[in-house]
Amino acid sequence: MSLHSQSGGRTSAKAPRAVAQVSVPGKGLTLGRIGALAVLAGLLAAPFLLYPVFLMKVLCFALFACAFNLLIGFGGLLSFGHAAFFGSAAYVTAHAVKVWGLPPELGILLGAAASAFLGLVFGGIAIRRQGIYFAMITLALSQMVFFLALQLPFTHGEDGIQGVPRGTLFGIFDLNNPMAMYYTVLAVFLIGFAIIWRTVHSPFGQVLKAIRENEPRAVSLGYRTDRYKLVAFVLSATLAGLAGGTKAIVFQLASLTDVTWQMSGEVVLMTLLGGMGTLSGPVIGAALVVTLENYLAATSLPVPVVIGCIFVVCVLVFRRGIAGEIQARLGKKH
Repeated sequence: MSLHSQSGGRTSAKAPRAVAQVSVPGKGLTLGRIGALAVLAGLLAAPFLLYPVFLMKVLCFALFACAFNLLIGFGGLLSFGHAAFFGSAAYVTAHAVKVWGLPPELGILLGAAASAFLGLVFGGIAIRRQGIYFAMITLALSQMVFFLALQLPFTHGEDGIQGVPRGTLFGIFDLNNPMAMYYTVLAVFLIGFAIIWRTVHSPFGQVLKAIRENEPRAVSLGYRTDRYKLVAFVLSATLAGLAGGTKAIVFQLASLTDVTWQMSGEVVLMTLLGGMGTLSGPVIGAALVVTLENYLAATSLPVPVVIGCIFVVCVLVFRRGIAGEIQARLGKKH
């Protein structure tokens, strides 16, 4: 009886602790919502404090990096050819708006659709391989897109498509106004980010993470992993195209720079710096890289060398990336 009473006493003593532990996630969720609202408020007020065109460039590349992170950070698929989707959407959007006279919203959607189709074709070919073979296939396919962009008549070769009109959004908002253009880009970024957030936190996202961690086990559980990876690839390509089409409207230009392998390397750099496999990491990485490029361009310092040195230091100090390291340290405190 004494043993029974002692064990019962221990059980009852642990109960309050369990209740306390259950309440912590609720607080964390509240803090997360507060943080999200604070970031949103900052983005809404940002054009009154900083140059709007600079902010729009950050948002476009942040969406591009988030799209790439969906593939590598949550699907475990390293693509060296994501510039193909970003650049092809920029060309399609620019041509549709300038030559066909479509409104900017339809031009951007058409560019994203073109990237989705391209992602379906590329994904159908590349998904058959894994690891470095997958990465090399995506790089080879991306170089084919670069060659086409250089040779096709509607891309205008090395000159690109210049003087793309911004037009009016829904026939109401004049996008030649920097503030109207900024809030349009912000809306596009928030929609894209919301799609990624919902995907990651859906059952599909959980299966995608399981495939990343242990694909043979996911196969043994009955999941058709190739289909999941293909859907993730197409979704990532579509969002990258959404960023590329928006960028073409912002800068009124689509050029070969958008489809070069260096652009694919740049988005890899942004994702690794910010934190692969985190939702906020690519945004931080994109903001850091774009800021460095913007301010170093006005100096005599070699921009690629400086960014490369910073990348090496960040990799050595922040092995999980900036956002990943912050999350890991906050987790240890709790």
